[in-house]
Amino acid sequence: MNGDENRRISGTRGFTYLSALIVVIISGIALTGASEYWSTIAKREREQELLFRGDCIRKAIASYYDRVSGGRQHAYPGSLKDLLKDPRSLKLVRHLRKLYPDPMTSDGTWGIVLAQGGGIKGVFSRSAEKPLKVGGFPVDYQAFEKAKKYSDWKFIYNPQAK
Repeated sequence: MNGDENRRISGTRGFTYLSALIVVIISGIALTGASEYWSTIAKREREQELLFRGDCIRKAIASYYDRVSGGRQHAYPGSLKDLLKDPRSLKLVRHLRKLYPDPMTSDGTWGIVLAQGGGIKGVFSRSAEKPLKVGGFPVDYQAFEKAKKYSDWKFIYNPQAK
């Protein structure tokens, strides 16, 4: 082998390395964009789940509050577990089939909105993330349009709003 052939081979190796490096960089940029896209989709799904679960809990609180028997006054549940099995009734009464975890937080724990006279009148997510959805809410949740974070979305049962 002479010197010209050595230079040609090492020049080809440099070109191949540079080409591979460019492909890796372009792939990295594409994967970053794709991960942001899928992250947004996942957050949107969790947001929809938050609206569903929060509404289920609010409706269960309404059912608990509105169920009056034996001359008792209307009352909010003392805990979320009371929605699973109403302690005021001798027979099994379920206002909620299961306690849904908060989909926006890692531990799934809801924030609690306490009623003035005692009991729980609502729940909210403890997440400080900014919501993706900013409009098009149902009538009961139009206040969510002004929310800066998910913890501002309060799922509250207000008997006077009927």
